[in-house]
Parts: sequence; C-alpha cells; structure tokens
Amino acid sequence: MSEKVALKRELGLTEVTLSGVGIILGAGIYALIGKATALSGNSVWLSFALASLIAVFTGLSYAELSSMFPRASAEYEYTSNAFGRRLAFIIGWLIILSAVIGASTVALGFGGYFKALSGVPVITSALLLIIALSGLLFWGIKESAWFAIISTLIESAGLILIIFIGLPYLGKVDYFEMPQGLTGVFQASALVFFAYTGFESIVKLSEETKNPEKTIPKGLMLAILISIVLYISVAISAVSVIGWEKLAASDAPFADLAFSAFGSDAFILLAMIALFATANTVLMMMLGASRIIYGMADSFTLPVILASVHISRRTPWIAIFTAMLLSMLFVFAGDIAFVANVDNFTLFVTFFVINAALILLRYKEPQMERPFRVPLTIGKFPVLPLFGIVFCVFMLFQLEWKVLLVGAVLVAIGLVLSFVDMNKKTADD
Repeated sequence: MSEKVALKRELGLTEVTLSGVGIILGAGIYALIGKATALSGNSVWLSFALASLIAVFTGLSYAELSSMFPRASAEYEYTSNAFGRRLAFIIGWLIILSAVIGASTVALGFGGYFKALSGVPVITSALLLIIALSGLLFWGIKESAWFAIISTLIESAGLILIIFIGLPYLGKVDYFEMPQGLTGVFQASALVFFAYTGFESIVKLSEETKNPEKTIPKGLMLAILISIVLYISVAISAVSVIGWEKLAASDAPFADLAFSAFGSDAFILLAMIALFATANTVLMMMLGASRIIYGMADSFTLPVILASVHISRRTPWIAIFTAMLLSMLFVFAGDIAFVANVDNFTLFVTFFVINAALILLRYKEPQMERPFRVPLTIGKFPVLPLFGIVFCVFMLFQLEWKVLLVGAVLVAIGLVLSFVDMNKKTADD
C-alpha cells in the first residue's frame, strides 16, 4: 500500500487573514446591498451590524474548535466529536451544498459583469470561470492564496473608494429611516448575512497552515473584524450619496453610485473591480467545498477516492474537480436573493449546531487542550456561543416560507444520506 500524501503546509497569518477577508468581501456586498436597502432603507448599515453578530459569536466558536481539531474536515470533525457521526454527516452535507451553490450563484454574478464589458453570455462566462479557478486550485494552495490576496486588495480598494466617495455626503440623510420598520431591518439582516459567509471556510485551511492551532483562530477573527468595519462604512456611504430609493431600484448599485460622482468611466472601473470580487469569492467557496469533501473522505464518510492527494501538486485533486462539477450543475440556479437566502438557511442551521457543539464539548472534553478559548464563561458554560444560537434561530424566522421549505428538503436529503452512510459503516465493521 502506497504511503498517504499529506497536504502542503505553506500558509501564514497574512495569507490566512487576507484569504478570509477575500471570501467575506466578495459578491455579497456588491450584489445584495440594493435588495437589502429596499427592505431596510437608510438603516441598511444597521442590518449589516446585526448580521455581523452571528459572524462574531459563531466565529469565536469556530476559533476555539479549530484550535482543538485543526483538520480540513472542520465542521464535520467538530460535530462528530460533540454529537456523533449522523449529525456530523448532515452538517458536512449542508456545508458542501452551501459552498457549491454559493459558488455557482456568484459565478453568475461574474458572468453578468463580464457580459456588460464583453458581450459574452452569462452562463458561458460562469462555466469558464469555474473551470479556470478549479485549475488554479489544483495547481497549488500557495498560488490560490496569492490570487486571493491580490483580488482581496483590489476588491477592498473598490469598497474603500466607495467610502471616500461618500465622505462629502455624510449627514445628508436620516440613517435611521426604515420604510418597513424594524421588520424590514431584520429581514435585510437575514439577507445580507450572505455577505459575511466565508469566514467559516478559513478553518478548512488548517492542514495547509503553519502552526494552525494559533494561526487559524487569529486569522479568523481578524478577517471578521476587518469585514465588519468595511461593510458598515460602505453601507453608510452608499445611502449618503444617492439615498435608499435609488440604491434599492438599481441593478448595479455601486456602479450607479460611482457614476453619480465620477461619470460614465466609473462604471467600467467598478465593473472591473466586481470581476475580481466575484472571482475571488468563487475561488474561496470552491476551496472550502473541496476541502470538506477531502476531509470527510479522509474520515471514511465519503468514498475514500475523494481523499486522493496529487503526488506532485500536493492538492486534493479529485475533491477539487468534484466540487467543480457540482458547481457547474448549479450554474442554472436562479434569483440571487432567493439562492442567497437558501445558502443562509444552510448556514444558520450549521452555525446553530457549531455553537451547540462548542458548549457541549466544554463539558464532554473539559481537559482537552484549547490553544484558543472563547471568553466570558460562567463555570464551564461559555456565554457567547449561546448568543450565537439565539441569533441563528432569530434569523431563521426572518426567511420566507419558500426558503424554509427548500432548506428543510435539503436537510431531509442529508438525513437520508446519513442513514446510507451509517449502514455502510456498519457493514464495513
């Protein structure tokens, strides 16, 4: 039997942090701020602030759990140790779905911007992007991380540009104007949480990071905090320049905002920046999907062939191309707001379980080494993960019934597949 090839450890704190910022700052803010503003008005900044609470509380839980179990299978590993194999399988299934559906949706966003610049059909551009980025992921984690870093700097520059455009307009609108009241603000929060998704993918780099027990928690929290500051600043700036009505009515809100300040050339600039933002998000979502597929196969939950690591490139090549094929299938997804909320459903359920796992493991494995610990504990009980659970439940109730129905079907499919997995495990034993 040939010796197992390990993933290559090359990433430091800078690469981990910027890779995390890259996926968080991607298509969500560029694509969804208009739709969110239609719900929350000039108070859209408050929606981003409320959505950030889930990211902070759950991010802390991820940080502690990743320091305990620094493996690429991430959520599957945490849930399995806390609740057992069946629930772990369902959570792994939801994370894979979230990543590939999210990548497909954002790839279509890339196609939309690319069509505006070149005339190439949206679906063609989306499929070619997925294929090209899969090739980059296959080539190497270092190369993928540097692409993410460059793209992150470009998309961050775009958001900073929007902030500076808004500076002369600050104070010109009522930042607490809520056309649909607090209900609209809460619904917008559930929608814009899609803009924060991706922080959970950072832990999937554990087996490719130097000193992951300390580097991953630090990079995770830094990425979340940087993103929160940028998002709230951009939201305030955007409504200051053109007001919530125009922002809500626009299909390209940031381009219209830049046009109002700089003229027609600004559309090309913002479209180019959006191409990097969307491509970067697709890359990191596919990275996350391929790593959890690899991790679950490495744990003998998925077919072991999916854990194959290329002997020269040292990347999980079969898992990468499996994620590519799944993402290509979902390219025909549909309305970005609906799909974003389906994505959010899978993540709210997952984050509920992750926060609960952190609480349970404080009692189940109290002596286990934790290089990072979530602060604010009463006895053995960590308080902040409880807040994470409460906010996840609250956000679930902000989603429309169609989203909840589709989400429930996805969970049910995962449950059925988990029984198949358990039967296979029993037969193997």
